[in-house]
Amino acid sequence: MTQQRVAVIGAGKIGEALLSGMLRGGKRPSDLLVTARRAERARELHDRYGVETMTNTEAAKAADTLILTVKPQDMGVLLDELGPHVPADRLVVSGAAGIPTAYLERRLAAGTPVVRVMTNTPALVDEAMSAISPGAHATEEHLRRTEEIFQGVGKTIRVPEKQQDAVTALSGSGPAYFYLLVEAMTDAGILLGLPRAAAHDLIVQAAVGASVMLRDSGEHPALLREAVTSPAGTTIAAIRELENHGVRAALLAALEAAANRSKELAEGLK
Repeated sequence: MTQQRVAVIGAGKIGEALLSGMLRGGKRPSDLLVTARRAERARELHDRYGVETMTNTEAAKAADTLILTVKPQDMGVLLDELGPHVPADRLVVSGAAGIPTAYLERRLAAGTPVVRVMTNTPALVDEAMSAISPGAHATEEHLRRTEEIFQGVGKTIRVPEKQQDAVTALSGSGPAYFYLLVEAMTDAGILLGLPRAAAHDLIVQAAVGASVMLRDSGEHPALLREAVTSPAGTTIAAIRELENHGVRAALLAALEAAANRSKELAEGLK
């Protein structure tokens, strides 16, 4: 990894995952800076990773790349604080859902390169999917630098920024849908007489195995589903009930709602 100083601004769980991923990827602790809202959190990160902690404005002046990991509703306040202190040659990476690069560019020095990234919580186990989009002033080099960082915690893909709301709905929020499905199927196992622990282990391993087959086989999910679905068997009986209850339509509506909410987060930004 290119030896430049990177600052993780507002290091919560995702910020810490990126921090540890960069260290595993070859960054030295001396190359990394961290800020946190609470002093005790900053001390915890310093003690755990040996990285330097400082204020947001100090990090803005010292780092070559700034990764903003705050919540969307906190981005405006953060940019008010950082704006006067970020030189135009810094790379600013935003991980806030719904916030367009143009919003950051208006609040930073003219010409500042901004890259927008939507990652997800599997970054905590190095299985994230991170979608990367350049702002108006970001170059190929800025995209590569961003990919270096996020590839430490999973896979990356480049998408046009206009697709980021869809990415947020599908991938950013995606793990929650799977957790809800696993929770419901575990409850079904209990209804059918299984102990909770056994039901949980059965469905989690089924989910892991199915995910690996989807990833590694290259087959369309419909073909993999058909391979499990015998004529007049148990699986088709279950799928008929899922279709009768509108599960497919519910998923389409749910993801559309999530994408619309991502768009709403940008409304009213000045």
